[in-house]
Amino acid sequence: MLSLVVLISGGGSNLRSLLEASEDAEYPARVVAIGADRDADGLALGEEFGIPTFSVPFTSFPDRAAWGDELLAQIEQWKPDLVILSGLMRLLPPRVVAALSPNLINTHPAYLPEFPGAHGVRDALAAGATQTGASIIVVDNGVDDGPIIAQERVAVNSDDTETSLHDRIKTVERRLLVQAILDIANGHVNLKEHSNV
Repeated sequence: MLSLVVLISGGGSNLRSLLEASEDAEYPARVVAIGADRDADGLALGEEFGIPTFSVPFTSFPDRAAWGDELLAQIEQWKPDLVILSGLMRLLPPRVVAALSPNLINTHPAYLPEFPGAHGVRDALAAGATQTGASIIVVDNGVDDGPIIAQERVAVNSDDTETSLHDRIKTVERRLLVQAILDIANGHVNLKEHSNV
């Protein structure tokens, strides 16, 4: 049984899917803690599902390195098998990546390497793309350029807004995340083979 720590910055829609999947006794992973870099709405899922939560507000620290050290200390208390960045909108310091790699994965709302960064959905629309997608990657020290472990295409409709497209991508992203963790737990994906760090 894999133990998971999930890090969020927002509402935690991917996290909710993972928590619902793990309610199935056959699913080989359990979320042991939920963390955030701010007072995120998704922390409420901890109370709903009976999962401990922690918050390490970025603004409470003098720099990214100090924030990262405290975040890592909080994560390591739970001794997770896997750490998932699920909408965490902040780059982890290299020391944190090195400590957790390769058991550190991220979801991204684009078909990487297309449209990396914080505005993948907006960038796809601005580029006039006819398709984009969702990806699950192993985190490295770059911006969304770690090894890809799962991805799927999503068509861009002519009348799409950023919200409508992102909603369709999130549906795929959630399914990919649940499946990727299943594949890691079952040994179908070996994260050590996907590590760049």
